[in-house]
Amino acid sequence: MSPYLPGLAQLVARLSARRWGPSPQAYRRWVEEHDTPGPAALAGMVRTALAMPDPPLISVVMPVYNTPEPLLRAAIASVRAQAYPHWEMCIADDASPAPHVQAVLAEAAASDARIRTVRRSCNGHISAASNTALELARGEFVALMDHDDLLPPQALFVVARQIRAHPETDLFFSDEDKVDGEGRRYDPYFKPGWNPELLLGQNLVSHLGVYRRELLNRLGGLREGLEGSQDWDLALRSVAAAGVERVRHIPAILYHWRQGAEATSFSEGALERCAAAGRKALAEHLEQNGAHGAEVVPQGDLPGWPRIRHAMPRPRPMASLILALPAAPEGVEALLPLLEMGGHAPAELLLIWPAGKGQPAPAGTDPRLRLLPGPPAAGRAALLNAAAAQARGEVLVLLEPGVEPAREDWLSELVAQAARPEIGAVGAMLLGPGRRIRHAGYVLDGETPARPWPLLGQAVEDDRGYIGQLRLPRDVSAVSGACLAVRKASFEAVGGLAPLPCWSDVDLCLKLRAAGLRVIWTPFSRLWQRQEDDMADRAARAEALSWLRARWGGRLAQEGFFSPLLPLREGEPSILAAPRAMAGAG
Repeated sequence: MSPYLPGLAQLVARLSARRWGPSPQAYRRWVEEHDTPGPAALAGMVRTALAMPDPPLISVVMPVYNTPEPLLRAAIASVRAQAYPHWEMCIADDASPAPHVQAVLAEAAASDARIRTVRRSCNGHISAASNTALELARGEFVALMDHDDLLPPQALFVVARQIRAHPETDLFFSDEDKVDGEGRRYDPYFKPGWNPELLLGQNLVSHLGVYRRELLNRLGGLREGLEGSQDWDLALRSVAAAGVERVRHIPAILYHWRQGAEATSFSEGALERCAAAGRKALAEHLEQNGAHGAEVVPQGDLPGWPRIRHAMPRPRPMASLILALPAAPEGVEALLPLLEMGGHAPAELLLIWPAGKGQPAPAGTDPRLRLLPGPPAAGRAALLNAAAAQARGEVLVLLEPGVEPAREDWLSELVAQAARPEIGAVGAMLLGPGRRIRHAGYVLDGETPARPWPLLGQAVEDDRGYIGQLRLPRDVSAVSGACLAVRKASFEAVGGLAPLPCWSDVDLCLKLRAAGLRVIWTPFSRLWQRQEDDMADRAARAEALSWLRARWGGRLAQEGFFSPLLPLREGEPSILAAPRAMAGAG
């Protein structure tokens, strides 16, 4: 058993029992039909690689410590079996006391000149050993590999083609799965194209992470003292140094992460050490990149998972909650919990309805409540625009009738997120009957043009979702207008809501993203949605869709924040044979 601490992501995966995403049976079928290249396909890769002009040398860097002999041999053999021949393997033995380690490494180096090894004089743990292995590297790019994992035979060929297709990229990362002691593949992670917010909650990059060697040298390699989350720290620092435009996702399973070999080392003590290292790396990343005062704490019921509490600007921005009603309200007492449970001040609640649709009941003396008769015969978008123009707050929170707080401090989370200068819009977790999650962000599929996140299934409030994505904030294409927070200045800069009977929220989010701002969803703001938010009839929906298609064209069919190998529409296979086109693949 290796004393190396397992990675934080691996520990969290062990603690997550419920499975999401493709079923094991569907994944096995997909592997057999679409992800097991035969001899002819591999031979074709070899020919293509040998014909490449100026092929990139890829250095596979591996730290080793007391790895069980069969696993170490299998890991090395998986690299030697690569269809892409232009690689070198750089292995650092971290002073393993087990004599078989040096024997296996010496045998491997003698049998293949591309394998180079070094033995450290003292044990320095995984970061120090990785850096020692990195010193041996001569390749243009470096692929990080753990000492008991496996690369599929096509992995480096796929990476090399991506390097040549996108020479400006400094960091590539692929999808991954797990492999058990019998060599059976399972539990794939089909990753989104790029998701900077999700990277703040989990190590989205590993595995397989492939870095430009010059970037690693510039960063000083992996940092010691963060063992257990050293690869997450490296990914955070690399993205910050290179810029997100130089990061690219490869939608292919290029790494098999071995499970079961170190089961007895997964203790609560190891989990806390790894989680603490991850929180430290994340806090330093946030501070160094402008998120001053952000606090990184464990999630209460999932202590291995981080939660970021972003600092509120000073002075605290006023939030204007805007609720468009079909007619004048008969009473306002039932709406006051929106303010009372918000956990944020200053705040105001603006109620607006079409002029001539009834007379409001007396509003009392609460100065935070404002009643605003709007334009006559106006739709919801026009009403919200009119109220936004009169709002006193720096942050607008657009709400739909029937939305009620499901958790205290729902508003403070939205305001803190919306106040971040790079964020355009923020959406909340919306719950329906049975505490089932009704909204967790939209995806674009070109037909609806947006639908709730497709892997929701029958998810309930505290479910973790696919690889934790219902418990972590993440970038999304759009968020529901049933609860949408946006800075007033940004809202006005993009022209507010389009006069559509539905999907004006999608259009607003697309406009914000086109302006260079990001749209995120957070699970830490939760509200009940007592009624469906889209009540437009079929004719109105068709008209709105035609308008959106004329405005946005192919953008409505390019989903950038959901795996291109997972289905967006009913009736599609649970895993696609080939990745669909994506928006912003970098």
